[in-house]
Amino acid sequence: MTNDDLWRVLHEVHNMPYGAGQTAALEQLIRRAEAGDDRHLAFAARMQATTSYVYGGEPAKSFVTFSWCLAEFDRDPQPYHQRYTHQLLWHFKYMVNAMLKFPELPLDRTRAVLDDMERRYRDSGHTLQAVHKHRYLVADHVGAHDEAAEWYRRWLTTPRDALSDCAGCDPTTQVRHLTEVDRPDEAVALAEPVLSGRLNCTEQPQGILTALLPAYLRTGRRDAARDAHREAYRRLRANLSDLWDVADHVEFCTVTGNEARALELVERHLDWLDRAPTPAAAMHFAAAASAALRQAPGELTVHRRAFGDRPAGEVPVGDLADELADTATGLAARFDARNGTSHQSVTIGKRIAARPEGEPLPLSASLRRRPAPRAATPAIRREPVQVPAGAAAEELLDLAEECWRTHRHEGLLAALRAYDERFGGTIQPPTVVARRLELRAAEVDEMVDEVRAEAVAANRRALAAWREVPDPLRAQVVAGRLGVLLCMSDADAAEGLTLVRASVDYLDKHGDQRERAAAHDRLALAYLHRERWTEALAAVERAAAEADVDPWLAARTAMHRVHVLERLEQGEEAREAADRARRLARSLGADDMLTFACLAYARWADDPADAVCACDEALLVAPADARLVVRVSRGQALVAAGRAADAIEDFAEAVTLCVEQGADGDAFLRWELANAYRAAGRLSEAAEVAEEAVIGLDRLGAQAEADRCRHLLAGVYEGLGETDSALELLDRLAESLDGPDNLPYRGEVLEQAGGILYQVDRDAVAAARFAAAATAYRLAELPVDELRARRRQLLALFWANDLPAAAALIDVVDEAAAAFAGPPEEPAVVTYERSLAAEAVARVLAVEERLVAALDRLDGVAGRLRSIEAFGEAAQVDLLTGELLLRDDRPAEAEPLLRRVLNGLPTGSRPATEATWLLAKALDDLGRPDEAAQLRTQNNLHNP
Repeated sequence: MTNDDLWRVLHEVHNMPYGAGQTAALEQLIRRAEAGDDRHLAFAARMQATTSYVYGGEPAKSFVTFSWCLAEFDRDPQPYHQRYTHQLLWHFKYMVNAMLKFPELPLDRTRAVLDDMERRYRDSGHTLQAVHKHRYLVADHVGAHDEAAEWYRRWLTTPRDALSDCAGCDPTTQVRHLTEVDRPDEAVALAEPVLSGRLNCTEQPQGILTALLPAYLRTGRRDAARDAHREAYRRLRANLSDLWDVADHVEFCTVTGNEARALELVERHLDWLDRAPTPAAAMHFAAAASAALRQAPGELTVHRRAFGDRPAGEVPVGDLADELADTATGLAARFDARNGTSHQSVTIGKRIAARPEGEPLPLSASLRRRPAPRAATPAIRREPVQVPAGAAAEELLDLAEECWRTHRHEGLLAALRAYDERFGGTIQPPTVVARRLELRAAEVDEMVDEVRAEAVAANRRALAAWREVPDPLRAQVVAGRLGVLLCMSDADAAEGLTLVRASVDYLDKHGDQRERAAAHDRLALAYLHRERWTEALAAVERAAAEADVDPWLAARTAMHRVHVLERLEQGEEAREAADRARRLARSLGADDMLTFACLAYARWADDPADAVCACDEALLVAPADARLVVRVSRGQALVAAGRAADAIEDFAEAVTLCVEQGADGDAFLRWELANAYRAAGRLSEAAEVAEEAVIGLDRLGAQAEADRCRHLLAGVYEGLGETDSALELLDRLAESLDGPDNLPYRGEVLEQAGGILYQVDRDAVAAARFAAAATAYRLAELPVDELRARRRQLLALFWANDLPAAAALIDVVDEAAAAFAGPPEEPAVVTYERSLAAEAVARVLAVEERLVAALDRLDGVAGRLRSIEAFGEAAQVDLLTGELLLRDDRPAEAEPLLRRVLNGLPTGSRPATEATWLLAKALDDLGRPDEAAQLRTQNNLHNP
């Protein structure tokens, strides 16, 4: 590689995230710089390495690079050293901080570095504010409280300057100090303006939020503590260098009664102990982890990875707690031996002894935080069924049948209990016996397979009893019910349909209006169970024609009609049927049917606001076993209505109900909740819940849903600025979407990854992603998407300064653009993409000084963009055209074009400023400098 190539590598490495990858690249670069004897590059690479080691979790290595740079700086000053002076002085702070965390480094050496730091700060004209702060840190570390208080006072009273820690890091240390000296209210007050401002430091805001956790708890700010934990831990959890702060979050979970989450954090970060950034970080994490493990049930184990001679395996929590406590106390003893105090042992002892304090603080973003509100009283209140004390056997059966007809299951059970207690052991007439057998099936409230078998057996016994009475009409009613039950099973469906049809034929001839309507309703249910939707619709509409004789039957029939119409996807008819069912159920006070009808109406409502209103009504009346589905439906309706923030409560309640019921669907609900958080702009909570959802969906084997949730999570990570996490997910998705059916989705994922990389100036890698996306789109026969991806690939190569590759790609872009018919037939999206592709090609040609070819590419492009109302893009093309005309010495053509563009742009906007500069240059080139100067003055511009 040439020297220029190596400098370009340094620039690329600087833009990489901290961690093992960046560290390895830097170490390789340092070796190449040494081999090439480029002192400047060797110095610059080591300066970068010092920072990278500190934030990448290997601060011990920073001692070597810092010492080398300092010695080189002092031994043989070079002109280029001056630009690094500030950074070198800043690195003194890294050294003092890190040296305190290694017990093998004597305190005298740390103090000597502090003295050198003070001398250099004085000599360079800086205040000693940062020096006083670090002297405070040394005193605080050894437990010299009076000395620490004095240095704290000097630190706060010395003016800040360019070498002071940032506006977030200085207050972070102050918050920790104020909390330690039992002034938590002052700590919180100090932090408030800091958190409301803009923090750009690598360590913020997670640093100050972590420091605030105990202060928030001590001052009763529990919601703030929960939010601080979630926000800060998200930012810390992927950074090995933040192991000490992770320990603070483990302890926070322990003392707030979140033992399960504390254990989860310990398991997630346990292997970090094997490569801890410093002994101090290892000490604090081991102590906090030990306390957390002691709160876990003793039968639990923790998986531990292999390391060195230690094999992988499951370790009982009690054994691991003891081991980690020994680790922490052993390290504390080493620090105290160095420091000549017992301060670290006392501090670590308190951490190991941490226990839950006060009321538990719910931390999950997935579960409800408060008790669910009680539903309001429905408009029609149905009084509880009263069972008469002296009722005869047939009166009790009459009451039970009436409760069955009117959907009062508890009343039915009460009447039957009374019958069984009073008359169960007595001899009754055959009709009474048959009626009781018939009602056995009615006692079933949930039609699962085992219970259905019991209901089938009960109906067979009842059918035999009615035939023996004999009462053929009543026997046919029971036969129809039995047939419906049998149609729920493939094995018994033929017998079931025969029974139901025979029942309909008989009751059509011999039954009254209600019995005829009920028979056809049962036939509709039988067809519904067999998924014969057209026949089901005919039967239910025949039933509905006669069901008005009994409002309860009419309501049930209306409900069944809604179900069939939904299956036939006849949306408008289903909505109208659901509205009728709502009215009927509402008039009867039938909560179960009203709930069903409201939810059906919500599914087919044209206006999302109407769907929300329907769900609101369902929520008022829903029985306990329906509240889960109502919450889910209401949440979905609120999201569709653009009220995602309001939907969060419903989805969180749904997850809670699902967990409480022991159901398997909570992972799907967490996915919906994550999407609601995302749409509401609450990205930290969206990420937390989506992560839980992915784990749950993977466990269920729902691969397609898990992948879609990962895609959602990648977008959330992108929004949070967690670029590497987003890219890791997208790359994983791209690998898994390797089938031909997944090509469009694969292209979308790859293009999204390319877009993220492009935004963070990793242009060469972005170009590769765009190229892979274009290939996927081409195989999927999606030419517009292919053209867009090729155009973005070209621009990425352009900005990566890989001009040979960009020039070679022009033919590929042209081929993709040529796949479409020309105007005027082409759709607007094609016009848009072909126009932007032409602009991208023109930019590459212009850099190659092929100005005429570039201008030919742009000819007519702006007009085509304006024809589809893409006015901003059209102005961008016009500005490029004006710039190229000036570069081609054609100012007379550029001037009118630029004036027209400038007149159409908002004053003060960036494009307007660019147009003004170009127009002024055109005037200069035309020999009209006075006009050019006046234009610049009017727009507050100065000569570049």
